[in-house]
Amino acid sequence: MKSNKNTLKVFAYSYLIFLYAPVLLLPIFAFNDSTIISFPLNSFTFKWFAGLTQETYLQESLKNSLFVAISTSILSTCLGILASRASARYEFFGKKSILSFLILPLFLPEIIIGVALLVVLMQLGLPLSLWTVILGHTLVCTPFSIAILNSAFANMDMSLEEASLDLGETRFGTFKRVIFPMVSPGLIASLLIGFTISLDEFIIAFFLTGTETTLPVYIWGQLRFPAKLPGVMALGFLMLLLSLILLLLAEFFRRRMNRTTDDQVNVQFGNLFKHDKKT
Repeated sequence: MKSNKNTLKVFAYSYLIFLYAPVLLLPIFAFNDSTIISFPLNSFTFKWFAGLTQETYLQESLKNSLFVAISTSILSTCLGILASRASARYEFFGKKSILSFLILPLFLPEIIIGVALLVVLMQLGLPLSLWTVILGHTLVCTPFSIAILNSAFANMDMSLEEASLDLGETRFGTFKRVIFPMVSPGLIASLLIGFTISLDEFIIAFFLTGTETTLPVYIWGQLRFPAKLPGVMALGFLMLLLSLILLLLAEFFRRRMNRTTDDQVNVQFGNLFKHDKKT
């Protein structure tokens, strides 16, 4: 029994090393004062990071990526709200089948999605632009939003919504004062996850982008030039660091979403009664 446990530990550590060892090379060579990506390392330097601020094409790609990521996170979260709300609140024919169809992009290779969307757009005669990238990213990110928000709406006590309506509150007021505060951690987690996925996504952006490129496509283009590799390492390290921070924040809000306490319920009822007295 003990030997099996040790074997599992060795396998787990080996898997982690195999998975994350290449990632650890990013910070190592990002601070290395050499254009050659090899050992032994030269002196420590920040010049590759400073050089990123002088790249005009990089700055344009950054603006494009931020626009795409923000738009994608908002659109996918809005679609996730509609799907999750309908799933948690109403019973209708084929609900499970429809939800399974909505999360299908989670299990499809991104290259299949990218090629399929490219063919459809070409047949429709639509030009490739940042909006086509947003379309593809929204298709990929929406299932993640549904997975997060479905849990948020499913864990919400429906009696609070019914109590609000019984007290004379409108549906919009109920959503604003009761539903939104309770699912807001899930909304933030969905926005952060959608933003992170869109910011780092390459395959769909590669197929659907036009003349305006995103950061991952920019990095791919720079890999053809050996002299640009240290700068690519520095940029990759910054994107990795940002992604880790955003994912940790998303996980924090997701855990917070699952910790609905009696105090939160009492606060919602208190707000309802205060509003009822005012009206």
